[in-house]
Amino acid sequence: MMKIGSVTIDNHTVMAPLAGITNLPFRLLVKKSGCGLVCTEMISAHGLFYDSRKTFKMLESDPFEKPVSVQIFGSDPEIMAGAAVIAASCGADILDVNFGCSVRKILKTGSGSALMKNPGQASALLSAIRKAISIPLTIKIRSGWDASGNQAVEIAKIAESCGVDAIAVHPRTATQGFRGKADWSIIEAVKKEVNIPVIGNGDIENPEDALKMTAMTGCDGVMVGRAAIGKPWIFSRILSLSRGEVCEQEDFSLHFKAMIRYLDASVKYIGEVHACRMMRSRLGWFVKGLPCSSRFRESIKRIDTHDTALDIIYRYMESIGIDPEHFSQRGGE
Repeated sequence: MMKIGSVTIDNHTVMAPLAGITNLPFRLLVKKSGCGLVCTEMISAHGLFYDSRKTFKMLESDPFEKPVSVQIFGSDPEIMAGAAVIAASCGADILDVNFGCSVRKILKTGSGSALMKNPGQASALLSAIRKAISIPLTIKIRSGWDASGNQAVEIAKIAESCGVDAIAVHPRTATQGFRGKADWSIIEAVKKEVNIPVIGNGDIENPEDALKMTAMTGCDGVMVGRAAIGKPWIFSRILSLSRGEVCEQEDFSLHFKAMIRYLDASVKYIGEVHACRMMRSRLGWFVKGLPCSSRFRESIKRIDTHDTALDIIYRYMESIGIDPEHFSQRGGE
């Protein structure tokens, strides 16, 4: 188990917030796959504060995914505090603040990784949020703007002094983006300097990496990002290894169970028309490395209904020697 403030999480695995990906259907998918804590994609505090219907839609949740962390971004303490109150009132169990996004349009507003350049602003922002909400407060940071990790340690100490309950560390610099290698020693450095849980993130590509990170850094939790796209079962495999068990075999059935669950949840929560448009590219996530996957990716470009999508999936299964009769329309169970 892992505890963040007053919230107890079943296990030490966390799904990273990924813009455009960790919507409700995807969070339900990784939760079903064993993930302990899921997080929304980053949500504009400005949009919440000024009552944007589209932004509020991103707060929708489901009891099965609980506890859920809502990540917001912004730079104005008053607006961020107001947005945090809204998120808490809409069911967020944990409120996370983005200190890591290095996309130019986010940095121009003083948000994301820009906050790591301005400790005073960071302190004012976190203090305002902490006063406004009673639910646990977390932040997700990068190494900073140079490779030393000094900014990460400084911001971590400020966060703890402001009442932040846990810190996720992605040890790449703001200028790296996702390039190069994550420096796990920075996670270790942050862990040594604070007394709150530290969650490690970066370059966890398989279950063995998660165990290596924990052993090397002493981190309390592991956050998986890109490696869970298309292979959400990485979470159950991490848990199996952590318990000293043999991981379940990564056979073809895992790909199709995940695919059908994701399709079903997407249709249920965002509507058939929108979901099917999304599936034209997203179902392709789950067939990487499978036989004849390029042919499948081409076939899904014409998905227009839930039934059409299922038919294409089942025909692909048959083409690689899997009997669709073993799968129901409720995710292969």
